[in-house]
Amino acid sequence: MEPDVALFLKKIVWSLSAALVWMLVNTIFGIRLRYMLFEEGHSVGSFIFYAWLVASFFLMLKLYRRWWKDRDRLIH
Repeated sequence: MEPDVALFLKKIVWSLSAALVWMLVNTIFGIRLRYMLFEEGHSVGSFIFYAWLVASFFLMLKLYRRWWKDRDRLIH
């Protein structure tokens, strides 16, 4: 397999894996620990969870930009 194609496929796999891990972590903390739901009113944990959700999403986008910006490398 050509090196460019192999690197492109690695970037795709790493990107999908990062997104799946991000969703898994947020699902576990959000749904299983009931921070995502406002059934009993607002709580400090819910606000912290949503702040983490937004911050981690932007950090993940920043990581994606770093991975996809450099044509020759996946991880610096």
